[in-house]
Amino acid sequence: MAKTAPEQKAVTPAVAAASPFEFHVYGPRNLSSMTWRDLLRSSWKNANYRRMVIACFIQGVYLLELDRQERRDERTGALAPQWWRPFKYRLAQALVDERDGSVYGAVLEWDRQAALCDYIPFRPAGAPAAVVALRGTLLRAPTFRRDVTDDLRFLAWDSLKGSVRFAGALAALRAAAGRLGAGSVCVGGHSLGAGFALQVGKALAKEGVFVECHVFNPPSVSLAMSFRGFAETAGELWGRVRSWIPYYGGSSSSSQAADAGGGGESEEAKAMCRWLPHLYINTNDYICCYYNDAAAGTATVAAGGGSGSASGKAVAAVRGSGGGGACVARMLVASKGPTKFLEAHGLEQWWADDVELQVALNHSKLIDRQLRSLYATTPAAAS
Repeated sequence: MAKTAPEQKAVTPAVAAASPFEFHVYGPRNLSSMTWRDLLRSSWKNANYRRMVIACFIQGVYLLELDRQERRDERTGALAPQWWRPFKYRLAQALVDERDGSVYGAVLEWDRQAALCDYIPFRPAGAPAAVVALRGTLLRAPTFRRDVTDDLRFLAWDSLKGSVRFAGALAALRAAAGRLGAGSVCVGGHSLGAGFALQVGKALAKEGVFVECHVFNPPSVSLAMSFRGFAETAGELWGRVRSWIPYYGGSSSSSQAADAGGGGESEEAKAMCRWLPHLYINTNDYICCYYNDAAAGTATVAAGGGSGSASGKAVAAVRGSGGGGACVARMLVASKGPTKFLEAHGLEQWWADDVELQVALNHSKLIDRQLRSLYATTPAAAS
């Protein structure tokens, strides 16, 4: 009896799994199907929408560097453009560290041609003409040395001004603000990139150029800041001791001079309050949680999705609470979000639509120390 040939199973070609970094898989659920009609509804005026989109732009910068490392381009499936094209933006400039060729930031501009192809005749109200996005640390061999060097720089000095990347980011932001207008430019960053974004925004504010600033999980731990805080605490204690000791002398004239000096500083502080950085903090993230260490004059309100009228009322409450109002920042704290450290420090939580935020407009001790130099001297003319 002849043997029958074994039944052959149909072989189906393996389907390539989607990359976890593809926008339609990994990106925000309620933005991945955005249409031009949604854009025309002035979504950029919505604070939550603005937060989500800027976080997506920063994710695109991370992927720009990963595309470079893995040699992906437009023909071989580059992932980075997926994170800004749905919002009708284009890559105008990649910020490259010439020492190792790594991409640490990007300048994204409104893509008028792509918008017209989708029958969007004008830029939506509130949408920035350009966004300077800065990534954080990538613990990969090609970027490890330069990224960690800047991490250690901040840890030691609480400043990134000596970095090549600081100079490059500041030049790109200054050029965009000069060409398009400061009111049409935004800077954003995550982790180490948030540190760069906050400090380059501060540098321009000292020149009298005020750009919108959004920073996610900015670093808050440094040895320099710890020593400075210890010295300031010791100074406060010494001031209390001195107040207990009776003093006989020309105190009235000195107090009048102090009052006069304080009045002038207050006027300057009011002018400088035009720059209001937005900080996004998760208290379970040990890298940025110290921003939540608030001093007197704290006001906390629920974060709404509107244009920020409630936030403006909270700002007024803080400025009128006796704290002086010199150093105020719009800090959004995740009241419901990731609790594990790595997830709490991640960028993806900030484009999630289910994150619950509280707005704390306050005199955070750390913010006050970092922004104090804005009010110490008259800002120089922009160059």
